Amino acid sequence: MPKYDKTNPKSIESYAQQLIGHTFGEVASWNMPAEFREEIAVYEDKARKGGLGNLIEEQFFGYKANNDERADFHEAGVELKVTPFEKTQKGALRAGERLVLTMISYEKAIEPSLYQSHLWEKCKLLLLIYYLRDKTLLSNMDYQIHFAQLFTPPEEDLRIIEADYKVIADKVASGRAHELSESDTMYLGACTKGATAEKSTVPQAYYAPDIKARKRAFCYKNSYMTYVLNTYIAPKTEGYEKLITDTSELKEKTFEEIIIDRINKYVGKTDKELCELFDREYNNNKAQWIDLAYRMLGIKSSKAEEFAKAQIVVKAIRIEESGKMRESSPLPALNFKELVSQEWEDSELFSYFDETKFLFVVYRKAGDTYTLKGAQLWNMPYDDLNTTVHKGWSDIKEIVEKGVKFTKVEQKGGAIIKNNLPSKDNNPIIHIRPHAAKSYYVFEDGSTYGSGRINDSDELPDGRRMTSQSFWLNNDYIISQLEDNLTK
Repeated sequence: MPKYDKTNPKSIESYAQQLIGHTFGEVASWNMPAEFREEIAVYEDKARKGGLGNLIEEQFFGYKANNDERADFHEAGVELKVTPFEKTQKGALRAGERLVLTMISYEKAIEPSLYQSHLWEKCKLLLLIYYLRDKTLLSNMDYQIHFAQLFTPPEEDLRIIEADYKVIADKVASGRAHELSESDTMYLGACTKGATAEKSTVPQAYYAPDIKARKRAFCYKNSYMTYVLNTYIAPKTEGYEKLITDTSELKEKTFEEIIIDRINKYVGKTDKELCELFDREYNNNKAQWIDLAYRMLGIKSSKAEEFAKAQIVVKAIRIEESGKMRESSPLPALNFKELVSQEWEDSELFSYFDETKFLFVVYRKAGDTYTLKGAQLWNMPYDDLNTTVHKGWSDIKEIVEKGVKFTKVEQKGGAIIKNNLPSKDNNPIIHIRPHAAKSYYVFEDGSTYGSGRINDSDELPDGRRMTSQSFWLNNDYIISQLEDNLTK
């Protein structure tokens, strides 16, 4: 293979682009003598984190993988990252995982700002090598490399990443690393490292030696890397709209302050007045109040670029005159078979709350309209997630593993099927209930029940089927998390 200039970023990128279209097995064979081919197994082990990255480093670029705090090509200021992407059933591209940048050390003082940190050395210029992770292939040596490109976050992203770094650094420096969550921040996260919580929990030696915390690393969130993939690496028209078009805004205020101020400018207006202001039909459907939130933020669609990068979910909260919410808030649908195969920190529910931030836009009913009270950016508190939500998740998992019990109850107007899954009263934060509009069941003897179809159901581990379910965020809990000025 031709050599590259290790002091020149473009030379390194050009050399890397020879990988495009080739599998990892092919790359290994280029520079590995035939008598050493069995050594490919070292990289092929799917349980070995970073194995494919090590192959590219050692067999293609010709340097030994290491834990140096300097960038991989430090003479050029370039850090190499080999990372997967996946294709959805509809053909959309998404990042296969968050992009781990460098470990957060609890053994020494953390640098107060991004640009003074060793992280900056690792993230200011990345060489991203993307491969398609096809889980139908038996060997990861058969995964094909599709992209190899230099990437630096644009200025508007760097301002948010700088603010994210400060949030993480401030928690570490105050001895609260054990309270870190990826949902604390926008694009730059603090992800856990280690196979299990027990094995990767260590003292916060420098700031709080008596308090243990999970080992963590700085990372670009999965949602941010999906946006990078679809915008800079494999660009296509996604129809995203920028919330912040003038980056100078971020010099004066944080992203959160800008967003909250835009909504709060309309506090006191009714939903009817807002519809008139934004020339929108007042149709009183559920989408109306979320749509108004985006209009107040300054965009016409629901595809806010910054929200996509940061995995921010907009929730319209409608409080009745009684001070209560009429309904709980739905979360993504769950899969029973996946549920029983997962441990807590690998579960879909944990990942969702650990990585997602919510923008609550709050309206309160007055007569026949709802009046805007304001907005709040919120993420699930650490203790709530890892105690109460964990307990609710475990209780549901245990029943599904043992076998859900069904009881047919005859009622006026027709029979209904009841089950022994926990109800809303069993947990103050989450509960489980149907996700589908119509019911559908398949019992042990193959008989069916319900007005829906098989697509309205989910298969249980024992082969039976029941109406598709999802977790719901309890309405009383949401009210308890709102700032006082939003509930009065």
